[in-house]
Order: sequence, then C-alpha cells, then structure tokens
Amino acid sequence: ASEAKGIILDEPSVVAVYKGTNEVILDGLGVGVEAYAMLGKTPTNIEAVRPLKGGVIADFEITEKLLRYFLQKASDGGSLRKPRVVVAVPSGITTVERRAVINSAERAGARKVYLVDEPMAAGLGVDLPITEAEGSMVVDIGGGTTEVAILALGGPVTVKSVKVAGDDCDEAIISYIRKNHNLQIGPQTSEELKKTIGSAASLETEKSMEIAGRDTLNLMPRKAVITSEEVREALQEPLSQILRAVLDCLEEAPPEIGSDLLESGITVVGGGALLPGLDTFITERTGLPCTIDDEPMTAVARGTARFLEDLDLYSGFLSDGEDLA
Repeated sequence: ASEAKGIILDEPSVVAVYKGTNEVILDGLGVGVEAYAMLGKTPTNIEAVRPLKGGVIADFEITEKLLRYFLQKASDGGSLRKPRVVVAVPSGITTVERRAVINSAERAGARKVYLVDEPMAAGLGVDLPITEAEGSMVVDIGGGTTEVAILALGGPVTVKSVKVAGDDCDEAIISYIRKNHNLQIGPQTSEELKKTIGSAASLETEKSMEIAGRDTLNLMPRKAVITSEEVREALQEPLSQILRAVLDCLEEAPPEIGSDLLESGITVVGGGALLPGLDTFITERTGLPCTIDDEPMTAVARGTARFLEDLDLYSGFLSDGEDLA
C-alpha cells in the first residue's frame, strides 16, 4: 500500500514450491493467489507453504522469494525497484525475529526497511487518535496472530499479542468436522464455511451449507451439510482465547483509561473482523461499544502507508536495523 495509490497489492502469503526444495514453481510465479488456489490440491511433487507463521518468519529463503515477488509486482516493472519499506510486525516478537524481517526484506530488494508494531499501524490506519492523551483500543485479528492494544500519547498503554487468529479458526472448523462428521476437509473449504455461514453470535436466521470432503472411515469422497450453529460451536475455543487477550488488556489498563474507552470503545480490524456478530460477542463480554472497521483487512496496510509517506513525522514509532543492533 502507499498513501498516494492506496492498496496496490492484496495477496495471501503462500508460496508453491517443488517438494524438498525451495524452488518456486511456474518459473517463480507460484506465489500469492496462484499458490493459495493450490492449498490442499497439490500433486505429490509440489507443496503450498506459508513461510510466515504466527506473524514471524518460519522459512527465511522462501519469505525472501515471497517478498521479492510482491515488491516486483507492486512496482509494475519500474518505479519501486529499490523502495523504502515499512513492515508491520506483531508487537510480541523478539529482536532476533525483527532482524530476520529486516534482513529478508533487504535481500528481497528493499533499499531501507523500517518496522512498526501492528497495533500502531492499525490505529493509524483507522484514524484513531494514537498521539493524543485520550485512550483508544484496537484489536487486530490477522491470520497468525491477534494484536490487542490500548493506545495513547503515541504508544501502547497496554498490549497483548497472542498466536491465535484466523488460521486457528480455520483449523478449529476442520477439527470439528472431522470429529463430528467423520469428514476431512481442506483449508479452503474451512475458510469458505467461516465466510459463508460462520458467526460469533446467534444469527437472526441460521444458515447451512453443503460441503465435500473425504470420509475418514472409508477414504471415499462424500458430502455433508453443515449448519451455522455447528460452525459457531467450532469457533468458541479460538474466540475465547482472543477474548481473553482483550480482557487482560483492559484489566491491566490504568483506571483513567476506562472512561475514555466507554466513549471510544473498541475498534476491530484484520480478516477476523469480518466474522458476523463479532462486535456483539465482544460488547456482551466487555460492556464496551465495539466497531468493525469498514475495510478491516486493509487497515494495517493503510497505516504502514501513512508511516511511509511521512517518515520524519513518525520516526519515533519506527525501528530499523540500527535500532536493533
């Protein structure tokens, strides 16, 4: 994303490689949308991998190839050949993990790399008053981590980072269906269930959806009808862990912040924010108003773009390789 152009590229962090190697298929183009479409469907000599797990680098070499592909695609062949880059990272990662992100981005072609904690990027992306004395709260439910923070005066008052997020919701649905329907499904079917009939709170009209998978007993293809109540039940464990992080953050905040939050409430961003009823789920358990951002999946990217457009103004929020030396 850039402040001038908005969201330039929006693709999943998935890479398809030849098994046993780090060679990207399709002459290096098996990345992002192309690779995501292969999840659960690859032939025996190919695997679709996620080089970023829990918000940190799990495979340095493949992450480098992923970033190089994205930088080249975003540049559209020219203007961003050696760009300055701001990367949002989970607040709870270590100095070593932060250095790995910087090194990977530099090797992928970035001229200069800055890091910002995801809650700060999310807060700026949704126009929360992060530099003012008034406290505001943001919950960023990504793919691998959930970041919860109360922000004021240019920094976090309290912050919680938990490795439970959208991917865990998908896994919970897969596990539930395997246990209760003797049916094995893949991540794409699980995500489709979550998006189509998933919810965090009761629906006015409950839904159902037919899915296909492999019978775990006879290993044959089979269909089953799954209800929205079942998906909601499957999601209770990951949602409870996310809620626990929200409650912990609130419990550790100074009393004066509480009155601010009664007015400003909680803003939820990230792909997990798209789950219907999540605002009701959080409000009923915290007593605070909860707002889902209009474009939750791009909130962090919009925030990093604003940091990048005015590095002098926001330098106090950013770190680079020298800060981590």
